Amino acid sequence: MPSSRALSLWLPVIVWAAVIFTFSSIPSLGTGLGVWDTILRKGAHMTEYAILGLLLLRAMGRELPAFAVGIGYAITDEIHQHFVRGRHTSPIDVVIDTLGLAIGIFLVRRLFRTRPLPGTSHAQ
Repeated sequence: MPSSRALSLWLPVIVWAAVIFTFSSIPSLGTGLGVWDTILRKGAHMTEYAILGLLLLRAMGRELPAFAVGIGYAITDEIHQHFVRGRHTSPIDVVIDTLGLAIGIFLVRRLFRTRPLPGTSHAQ
């Protein structure tokens, strides 16, 4: 794979992983909305990881490796949060992130079943 092609596939993954890392570095993302705060934060987790899942699938071309790398990143993200004041590590968040990854990968596969993924040269 030429380096410019690799860059076009992996740069969005790296940038999005950095966005997730940045949000995880913020000490408190609470909105003060009670139950709605939890729903919004968990929905954001799922959405972040759905996007990561589709970007990983686009870069890697195969569901299982993309899913595995995404889960690995979710685990390291939770470990990172352990060291951020006001944040904590939660296995439940890894499960929510994993669900987001699965949704992102499933949606990409469903939408692009008969035509190539954007940025790729062949159907996956």
